[in-house]
Amino acid sequence: MNTVDVELGARSYEVRIGGGLIGSAGQLVAPLLRRNRVAVVTDETVAALHLAALTAAFEAEGVAVSSLILPPGEATKGWPQFATCVEWLLQEKIERRDMVVAFGGGVIGDLVGFAAAVLRRGVRFVQIPTTLLAQVDSSVGGKTGINTAQGKNLVGAFHQPSLVLADIAVLETLSRRDFLAGYGEVVKYGLLGDPLFFEWLEVEGSAMAAGDRAARLRAVTRSVEMKAGIVARDETEEGERALLNLGHTFCHALEKTTGYSDRLLHGEGVAIGCALAFELSQRLGLCSQEAPSRVRAHLRAMGMKTDLADIPGDLPGPEALLALMAQDKKVIDGRLRFVLARGIGQAFVAEDVPPEAVLKLLSDAMAG
Repeated sequence: MNTVDVELGARSYEVRIGGGLIGSAGQLVAPLLRRNRVAVVTDETVAALHLAALTAAFEAEGVAVSSLILPPGEATKGWPQFATCVEWLLQEKIERRDMVVAFGGGVIGDLVGFAAAVLRRGVRFVQIPTTLLAQVDSSVGGKTGINTAQGKNLVGAFHQPSLVLADIAVLETLSRRDFLAGYGEVVKYGLLGDPLFFEWLEVEGSAMAAGDRAARLRAVTRSVEMKAGIVARDETEEGERALLNLGHTFCHALEKTTGYSDRLLHGEGVAIGCALAFELSQRLGLCSQEAPSRVRAHLRAMGMKTDLADIPGDLPGPEALLALMAQDKKVIDGRLRFVLARGIGQAFVAEDVPPEAVLKLLSDAMAG
């Protein structure tokens, strides 16, 4: 088991990464409890596979478990299921000193974290992420929230967990598509700040996808180390943390226009967004032609989506996509902000990207 510390003073916590951590959850969480009870929120998919094992692990330590099972999928991350979650926690008489457990992928982690943030003005929670995407990204750093009709993650709060348990054995129950969607976030870390990690992924990525547990442990650990360091230096995204949004401005617009559906998973949108961000960087004269070609080549070698044409169904025109980007929460004073790159591992935040350059990029991408 590897341990990564997220250094945030009085709100510091550990991210434990290893195989079989669900079976050890009772032992690892019990020292944090003030009452021997937890409230677990999960979804139907995770519950069918893993809830019995998690419940048994807690009960073996004398910890009582109550659980709420929500529908799976991005559509759950909205007002109706958020209200269901908060009302259930109140019915369970969860007190401020109690512990809520978010047991699932990024949707459950974001939704439950936000519920914990607002319940009684803040109760503690533990993240037990069950997807690669959640393990390397959304479970760490305290960003919580839900989607609205206006866009993704526009309502939420910063609320740090008390502990994160990333059980890499659980990744073996993911479909290949779900695993590769999470890999989009792993690649992002190499692209934004660690060219040697990206080089390692070019060599080991296929073994990792095929189930190599040692490669998975290293990839998850390195991703979490990078995110933990950035979060410790910039918790509320005043500066450096914005680098973690590499690919996300494109991604969020694409997710919105595909209705947060199975047409495009979040990590797939991130991969396409990273490819577009590097292409935009090259067009603006910031990086060499080789950089976007290398990004696309690796994503393609992994069998991932890399282009707008890889998204099934019709997309709106480039003007409509650009309008959605203008609604993104990273917009400041109405100006588009993108994370661009001077090369692999050299990302930076560009404050005022010319809209016409983005429009031309999208037009060309749609023309194929």
